[in-house]
Amino acid sequence: MKFLHDLKDNALDSNGWTMMVPVYSISKASLNAYTRLLAKKYPEMLINCVHPSYVSTDMRGILTVEEGAKGPVMLALLQDGGPTGMQVVTGANKGIGLETVRQLASHGITVVLTARDETRGTEATRKLHQLGLSNVIFHQLDVLDPVSIQSLAKFIQDKFGRLDILVNNAGASGVVADEKALKALNIDTAAWISGKGNHLVQGIVTHTYEQGEKCINTNYYGVKRVTEALLPLLQLSPAGTRIVNVSSCSGALTRIPMNIRNELGDIKVLNEGRIDEILLKFLHDFKDNALESCGWTMMAPAYSISKASLNAYTRILAKKCPEMVINCVHPGYVSTDMTWHGGILTVEEGAKGPVMLALLQDGGPTGCYFDRTQQAEF
Repeated sequence: MKFLHDLKDNALDSNGWTMMVPVYSISKASLNAYTRLLAKKYPEMLINCVHPSYVSTDMRGILTVEEGAKGPVMLALLQDGGPTGMQVVTGANKGIGLETVRQLASHGITVVLTARDETRGTEATRKLHQLGLSNVIFHQLDVLDPVSIQSLAKFIQDKFGRLDILVNNAGASGVVADEKALKALNIDTAAWISGKGNHLVQGIVTHTYEQGEKCINTNYYGVKRVTEALLPLLQLSPAGTRIVNVSSCSGALTRIPMNIRNELGDIKVLNEGRIDEILLKFLHDFKDNALESCGWTMMAPAYSISKASLNAYTRILAKKCPEMVINCVHPGYVSTDMTWHGGILTVEEGAKGPVMLALLQDGGPTGCYFDRTQQAEF
């Protein structure tokens, strides 16, 4: 009624309404809101909305009708336990996180985009709204700050009453690089991905104890803090909980000292207390400048052990919560700030793995590691 009143008074622009097809815009925003209300009212049903994208129809566009129909058809054929309700993606104001939000929101799912920087997070959300994805909501989150994490948990509790899917994407590299000098080296991609290029980047990629400590606190303990704070809400999901931890091939067990590798790889005896001890041992060796002599990888060492620990935690959590589907994924070598834009994949390609795991059906694999979209060895 407010919109129609302003339209009648020729006051849309002065009252802040979009002037780009304003009636169409508010009608679709209202439809999205109604979808959420209906899904909340009937939790036993799968009720979603979808943006088919910019399709060549009477309304013009660049996609074929066949491409545009994929989303509606996929949602129409969802099995029990398919996506509905809402999701949280951490570290999502740019890169893989932002693209993951975009792809998930395109499936009609309400997504809470989180970022440490409120200005950047708000701007990222605004851009998604301009694409027609009004089902994206922003909330500030610093995974290093317990108060910030509890604020997010309270927001979800108050607004939605539950959480269906959590994608832990926020991360830190633990190193500093001279990006210009690194690009000038033109290092072979295979050598870089395999972790065998460390001798080539001496003095160009550097790491300090403080950076390493922050990296572990973000990539491992940050994920734990967020997951544990949101777990009570995830347990209330009627649609089937999904937790996706964005990891890396840098966390492969082959890059960990043999004695520790065996422990992190043995899910039967592995526990969170032992992971804490391993990380303390790593930081002790780091502080003593003894990483190399103690067998730790020297290619982004803190990043490597943080992701190996994250993989191990994923398996522990999946074992502890068998009713949930919990996995970790290496998104590939993607061109983002994390790779100093040296990656060979686009963010669209990098988001495929996290999105696929977020949308897994009930009975799908859990406690597993995926290399992009394929299950792989830890």
